[in-house]
Amino acid sequence: MTSTPDPAPPSDPTPGGADAPEESAGADATEAGPASPDPAGRESWTHRVLHQVLRPIPGAQPRVRFEIPAEYAEAAAEEAAAAQERRSASLMQKPIYLGFMGTVGVGVALFLYVMLQNTTQLLLWIVAALFIALGLDPVVRWLERRKVPRPLGIIVVLAALLGLVAAFFATLIPTIIDQTTQLIYKAPGWITGFLNSDFFHRLDTQYHVIDTINAQVAKFFQNAGAVGGIFGGVVGVGSTIANALFGTLIVLVLSLYFLASLPAIKMWGYRLAPRSRRARVEELGEEITRGVGNYVIGQVCVAVANALYAFIVMSVLRTPFSVLLAFIVALMAFIPLVGGMIAAVIVILVELTVGWQAALSFAVLYFAYLQFEAYFISPRIMSRAVAVPGAVAVIAVIAGGSLLGVLGALIAIPTAAAVMLLVKEVFIARQDKL
Repeated sequence: MTSTPDPAPPSDPTPGGADAPEESAGADATEAGPASPDPAGRESWTHRVLHQVLRPIPGAQPRVRFEIPAEYAEAAAEEAAAAQERRSASLMQKPIYLGFMGTVGVGVALFLYVMLQNTTQLLLWIVAALFIALGLDPVVRWLERRKVPRPLGIIVVLAALLGLVAAFFATLIPTIIDQTTQLIYKAPGWITGFLNSDFFHRLDTQYHVIDTINAQVAKFFQNAGAVGGIFGGVVGVGSTIANALFGTLIVLVLSLYFLASLPAIKMWGYRLAPRSRRARVEELGEEITRGVGNYVIGQVCVAVANALYAFIVMSVLRTPFSVLLAFIVALMAFIPLVGGMIAAVIVILVELTVGWQAALSFAVLYFAYLQFEAYFISPRIMSRAVAVPGAVAVIAVIAGGSLLGVLGALIAIPTAAAVMLLVKEVFIARQDKL
């Protein structure tokens, strides 16, 4: 007699619920041997597979972290320090190695010193060319903002600059030649008049000036070394003029190349900085180069105004060599602080040949203009270029002139402005964050 199985319990979500009887039934059917396919068995196997596939994936468990105990960390530090001491001791026990490396270091330092000493002139030319290129770059960028291509803008700027210089010298050279011819023509008359004057006769009677001059001239020409020194001096002057012309040509060519490739040079320089700080370095670099360019343009405007005013005053006072003296005043105006004073002394000495009244008039008028320029013209022109305190400007000009001469005095103020900007934006900003 067959017993009727109990009804199946309700479905249980746990693994030991409704699936367990089905598994036992399937196992019994398997043990019973081969039989006809059972639809209920196939349904039970499909259900189990789906149940295993659809089970939620267990979450990732945190990895166990192993920390080095404090005593082991201290032991590792002591071992590293001991290893460093052993390496230092081993180096100290190799005097030949240390002596060789020290000699190599001294040799490299001497080589760099000799190389810098022999290329000082070239470095000065490079600095001068870079200074001129930075001064012309704002004009080229202004043309670029007006939709003018940079190569065409460079050509326009250089053509305008060379045209102004050529026009100036075309006016200056004939005047200098004419005035020099007049000076040579009148010089013998001035000398003869001085020799025939009563003052010179009294001087010669008392001190025997003519006999002394004749004796010194004869002695000089009898000395072969002195005569050779004259020719050597002439050759030296000629070589100096040739070197000056060659340096001017080199500076002009380098200025052209620097001006043409200035954006590429700046981008290459910015890439030397770390990538995380490259944007800040680029911002500071652009501000420095913009300040140098504006300073050069402002100084050109100040020099032109200074020379124009001096030329007008000298023309009114009928000063000889007024064009040449105006050119000297323009050149001296590029030297900060002391250039105007030097130009005033030169012009006053020439004015004394006209009369003390003319010299006094020029001195009063020119020094009044220098005060007006210092308090009204220069601050308004230089306000957008550099902002350097007076004491810093004086110290920078003196230091630059002592190190590099006239070129050092020219670049002293923009260099001081760049250093002050870096100190403010880098060092002081870092100190404020601490």
